[in-house]
Amino acid sequence: MKLGLIGCGNIGEFLLQAINIDGLLPGGKIVSIYGRREEVASEIAEKYGAQPYHDVDSLLHSNVDLVIEAATIEAAKEHSLKVLEGGKDLLLSSIGVMVDATFEASVREICQKNNVAVFLPSGAIGGLDVLKSAKALNELDSVSITTRKPPSALQANARLKKETVLFEGSAAEAIKQFPRNINVAIVLSLAGLGSEKTKVKIIADPDVVKNSHFIEASGSFGKLKLEVENDPMPSNPKTSYLAALSVLATLQNKDETVQVG
Repeated sequence: MKLGLIGCGNIGEFLLQAINIDGLLPGGKIVSIYGRREEVASEIAEKYGAQPYHDVDSLLHSNVDLVIEAATIEAAKEHSLKVLEGGKDLLLSSIGVMVDATFEASVREICQKNNVAVFLPSGAIGGLDVLKSAKALNELDSVSITTRKPPSALQANARLKKETVLFEGSAAEAIKQFPRNINVAIVLSLAGLGSEKTKVKIIADPDVVKNSHFIEASGSFGKLKLEVENDPMPSNPKTSYLAALSVLATLQNKDETVQVG
């Protein structure tokens, strides 16, 4: 499987190391790279044995089978439809882009028309299988997530000295205010009740050094309480290591004949 990569940040370079150097995706290789900063993309492409491209159109013509977006919500919104219209499968790292109902509808329409697929990694959380099961008969009543992060992981609030609730409301509003920090709420809402009905609380806490997510859900199935504490990537405390791993796992499981969950 030939892969294209949009984004040369922490997750992008992690995937290049894992796939192209460590061989953790048998039969797969990232062969094409596009990054906003051309000089950085060229350096990284040379390091990992890939070809850099100066625009996404050129990348799409490089005979890739699937494109990985590992950049930003803005980049995902700018390039995703073009990738799908070009007949390529797409793995979205910036899942927050799907909070836009019009955008999501366009994605689904193009996928059906062009027989392509979009893959959404679980990111830094768990429990999605429970939510999807409860949703199957529309018997999911409530879903909420409380995210607690050190101030250093929330750039605008890096100097806070005491625990502070930064946000409390819907996932739809949370992603607007924290587009680079709360993708987890959107994947949770896609698996469950939608972004308007999924409740989110974001806390900056100077007494913690790791990101944590506490998920609660209830319905006819019973109750779910799940807490995930994430180690940051060594290269960047703002990026969850589990989020990067979930992208790799999604690629590894994409073509499995036996699917779990």
